[in-house]
Amino acid sequence: MDLRRAEAQEGGRPRPTRPGVESTSRARTLAEEGITARGYAANVRDHVALAAALDRAAQALGSVEALRYSTLPQKEFLRPVLETTPGDLVGAFEFSIQAPVAAVHQVLQGMRVLGRGTVLFINGGTAVPPLPEYVGTSIAFAGESAYGQMMHEALVGDGIHVGQLIIPGAITPGHPKKDPQVLADTLWAMHEERGDFRRFATTMDDE
Repeated sequence: MDLRRAEAQEGGRPRPTRPGVESTSRARTLAEEGITARGYAANVRDHVALAAALDRAAQALGSVEALRYSTLPQKEFLRPVLETTPGDLVGAFEFSIQAPVAAVHQVLQGMRVLGRGTVLFINGGTAVPPLPEYVGTSIAFAGESAYGQMMHEALVGDGIHVGQLIIPGAITPGHPKKDPQVLADTLWAMHEERGDFRRFATTMDDE
């Protein structure tokens, strides 16, 4: 939500780019602050419903110009490598690979027509390097990272920036690098500067 405020302060119009139940509540809070925002609920593990939510948002507010994919992994994805079954990886795949691909696919044509756009993936520290204690996110985040890197390279000539922010450990209010407002400012800078694909919020040992 701090990112939405940063967008509004910079003169941008916040977009409903993170479908979910929480987004509808946050949209109401932002609306009370005079910021244009709407929430569209969808289960990200249902890629058809996710695409439909983004389509409704685009029809109501116009083409999505900035997409941020940052979902909190479920506990079932955080099992040690020796305890992980094939079935445990299905949800992680849906959550961190299938869903972001579906979301980007849904908004990409609109961005290409506009000739501009930003896609930002936010991942935890298990994206690089993998951790055997959290095998589901380690495998799924690696796939999400690979997809994002390839899209970054494929779209650079189209005026569309794809980036990734790695946040080691937990988001921590009051932390000099991982406070929610600091992270919002970092994401806004990534959107504005359109630099390299990957940025770290802090060092990997700061967990």
